[in-house]
Amino acid sequence: MTSSGHNPLNLSEELIRHASVTPEDGGALDVLIDFLTPLGFECHDLTFDDPAGEPTRNVYARLGTEGPNFCWAGHTDVVPPGDLDDWTSDPFAPEIRDGKLYGRGACDMKCAVACMMAATARFVEKHGTDFGGSISFLITGDEEGDATNGTKKVLDWLAERGETIDACVVGEPTNPANLTDMIKIGRRGSMNVWLTVDGIQGHSAYPHLADNPIHKMLNLLTSLTNVPLDEGSEHFPATTLQVTTVDVANAATNVIPAKAEARVNIRFNDLHTSAGVEKILRDRLDQAGGGYDMRVRVSGESFLTPPGPLSEVLSGAVTDVTGSVPELSTTGGTSDARFIKDHCPVVEYGLINQTAHKVDEFSVVDDIHQLAEIYEVALARFFERPT
Repeated sequence: MTSSGHNPLNLSEELIRHASVTPEDGGALDVLIDFLTPLGFECHDLTFDDPAGEPTRNVYARLGTEGPNFCWAGHTDVVPPGDLDDWTSDPFAPEIRDGKLYGRGACDMKCAVACMMAATARFVEKHGTDFGGSISFLITGDEEGDATNGTKKVLDWLAERGETIDACVVGEPTNPANLTDMIKIGRRGSMNVWLTVDGIQGHSAYPHLADNPIHKMLNLLTSLTNVPLDEGSEHFPATTLQVTTVDVANAATNVIPAKAEARVNIRFNDLHTSAGVEKILRDRLDQAGGGYDMRVRVSGESFLTPPGPLSEVLSGAVTDVTGSVPELSTTGGTSDARFIKDHCPVVEYGLINQTAHKVDEFSVVDDIHQLAEIYEVALARFFERPT
């Protein structure tokens, strides 16, 4: 099945060589354009410059004009490598050691993009361009950043053109330990909360002349944490609420501070919307005595693509290639699937996620080759073509 010109390992190495730390592209997306254009893809090089975020380059490429439109989605931007002295080899000079490909983005998620490219080239080589629909790529340079000028903007651009996506696979690293572990069919919502309580500064020996905001804050936080928000749903674990910091900026041992601040992170399931969670929090805080200021930022709503045709296509491809059946899961953090879910069914499946964002990030070479095979079989299953 493998063509020497469509080797996912070689493509992975080529992508890793480009230092595409968010929001810089570093030429990584040119690799995608140069690869897809000879296959017949119409490539749109899209840079969005919203003052709320950094100018970001993205690519939307499509082969075909008819539906259904199957879309590969992902990102070529990476997080900073950190202290280069901590790396065994240059993070942007890919190196194979002991059957593993090392480099920044090897896990998250340049190798998966390379596998999408290789799988698509093989599929087109085998079936031609008249396969009963379209294949597209939505690849952003703004997934690891604030996601202001990335996937969401490309989706808005598509909507303005009247162009639709009918199914999407996001290549995020979804597997905890083995390539066959897990397909994500949804994600929890994510919300950050900033709480502030004002008091009156004073001497700790004369508390009646002061008003201690820490005591109030502790009471408020207890009201949020002492009762779970839910017990989970059919496809999701229970919603979690974690206090991530409490700060008073007080170095003195005998001073009651004037202000206490806290931050809370909530990962909520499909029993809630962010607005519903916020109301629950405010109701609990009010019942605990009030006297607070609360600011909320929502990273994404919870969503679910119920088990069905798309998850069956991908799960069947994993089984065809490996003989194993992956779990359909909603664990983990957020991804750009939170934007895509408003446009079409979306699932996520990629490599093992153990070294994402770490020093000496890597993916197993055999997994890279196998993932490309799985992606190719997924295309064949989706368009009902022989594998």
